[in-house]
Amino acid sequence: MATNRIQTGIRFEPELLYKITQIAKSNKRSLNAQLEFLAQNCVDEYEKENGEIPLDEEALYSK
Repeated sequence: MATNRIQTGIRFEPELLYKITQIAKSNKRSLNAQLEFLAQNCVDEYEKENGEIPLDEEALYSK
């Protein structure tokens, strides 16, 4: 996993956040780790069906 982590804010409906938090606990993960796990699975599935998403290194780390 990357060492230069980007911090971001995200909004959830309270019920959804509660449920994801419960899943994280059952998987012995932090909420952040669970969200990263879910996001990575989503990207992996997308790329399996649609091909790899090319990275734009300049846009990736620009502020």
